[in-house]
Order: sequence, then C-alpha cells, then structure tokens
Amino acid sequence: MNISHQPPVRYAPTDSALGGPTAAENASLPLSSVQDATKADLGKRFIAVIIDAVICAVLGLVPIVGGIVGTIYIVVRDGLDVDFMPNRSLGKKIMNLQPVRLDGQKVDLQTSLRRNWMFGIGALTSLLLYIPILGWILIPFVALISLAIGIYEIYLVMTDAEGRRWGDKIAGTKVIEVGA
Repeated sequence: MNISHQPPVRYAPTDSALGGPTAAENASLPLSSVQDATKADLGKRFIAVIIDAVICAVLGLVPIVGGIVGTIYIVVRDGLDVDFMPNRSLGKKIMNLQPVRLDGQKVDLQTSLRRNWMFGIGALTSLLLYIPILGWILIPFVALISLAIGIYEIYLVMTDAEGRRWGDKIAGTKVIEVGA
C-alpha cells in the first residue's frame, strides 16, 4: 500500500476571477489541510462575532420580521453559500476566517445549524418582547440561559488547544485563518 503525504495547505476560499479555486472546487478539502490549518486568532474571532452581532441587532430593529431574520442569520450564517460570504458569516469574511469541518467536507446549512443553534436562543429574546406577559416573563430566563452558554463558549475558545467551542465540537468544525 502506497500512502503519500501531502504538504499542509492553507485553505483559502477565493474566486476564480482572482486566480484561486472556485467554491465548487473547495467543496471538499484534504483532511490533512484541515487538521494542519492555522488556528484562528482570538482577537479576529471576537471582532467577527461583534460584526455578526451588530448585523443581527440591526435586523432586530425591524418589528417581528427583523427578529426572525436576525435569528435565522445567526444560526445559518456559516452555511450560506453566497458570493459575498461563501460558507462563512460576513464577520468571518471581513476578518479572513473560515469555519471548516474536521472531515474536510464543506460547511453546509445543516453543519451551521449544529454549530450555531445555541446563539439562536439569545437572538429570540427580541421576539419575546411581542408576546404580552408570558414573553416578558420569559425574557430574563432566556437571557440568563443565553449568557451562560455564551460564557461557556468563550471559556472553551480560550482554553481549547484548537480554539474549538461547544458548537464546533457538536458540529465537528473549527475556525481557521485564511488568505484575503
């Protein structure tokens, strides 16, 4: 059996017009390139989260529909395959970060749901404002659950050797730095 070792490759999703591989060519990555990829800088991850949170908050300003759209964005943001943010959130795109699956496959909507469902809980608090009495009573409890999950996620990102948070472990993903 002949097994050849490929040198580590940094995954840099680009556009064929820029001279790099297309999104279709990046559908599946060599497993070694995912495992050897550069761990994302914590500062860049933090800024990317802030950008995505601002997008969600601005969307949430539109009564009812904005909260729903903001929640959907937070949950599926890493699985959207659109030109301006291919399989990563807008915050990650701006900060040159990319979530990747450990099995080398493309991050799709299902992976994004597994990776980000816990953030949908916090995003739904804006919808509870529109449910009289019961919604208003639930807001503090949902906010506390969301805060606890957020603290746990931050703890894991800071202490895990690969920077993998709870959502990454559930979805089998990690966030890496990529070329511009």
